[in-house]
Formats: sequence, C-alpha cells, structure tokens
Amino acid sequence: QVQLVESGGGLVQAGGSLRLSCAASGGTFSFYVVGWFRQAPGKERNLVSIISRGGDSTSYADSVKGRFTISRDNAVNTVYLQMNSLKPEDTAVYYCAAKSPTSSAYNYWGQGTQVTVSS
Repeated sequence: QVQLVESGGGLVQAGGSLRLSCAASGGTFSFYVVGWFRQAPGKERNLVSIISRGGDSTSYADSVKGRFTISRDNAVNTVYLQMNSLKPEDTAVYYCAAKSPTSSAYNYWGQGTQVTVSS
C-alpha cells in the first residue's frame, strides 16, 4: 500500500514557477508509474504528465509541453513537477497518482495541492 503526499503548491503570478513534490511511503516506489493530474473548479480531472518507473520515459499533455518537466528520484521516493511560465489556466488542484505498470487504473492518490496563478 502506497501513500502519496503532494506539496509545493501556492499562489504565483503569471509567468512564474513552482515545483510540486509527491512523496511516497509504504511501498517499493520504483515499482510504480507515477502521474500528475489536475482538476480546475467545475471541470474534470485531467492527466498532466506521466513518468515511467525508472524515469527514462515521460509524456505531457499538449497544454503543458515545453513548460512543465516531470522527474523522479527513487532514492528518496519522490516525484517532482517543475512548472515554468505558468498561466492563469494552470490554476487547479494538482494530484499525483501511482499505478503498477500492468494496471490501466491509478490505484493510489494523494490528497492534492492547490496551485493558483494570478494574471
């Protein structure tokens, strides 16, 4: 059973940067694929980025390509999301989630961290 805790959210002006962290405990973290999702008020939760178990493969939603970078450090059981050139439309609650490589669904979720970008 993996527990995930996000941190690093906050209020930032447009054009600014934030780095989110997702700290894991209770399992072999390197076994899991990890994704960052976000949900804006009144909207559905959407996938932002995914990173493979070893960190050698990543993917991004078109809306964040070139601005966000996902990375992981399995030695400290943490996944990061570096967010640059933030826009007001990036405002959302950001969640990290983990799944086994053979699973289609993310089994483990954090509680979320709020990111607010002011114009």
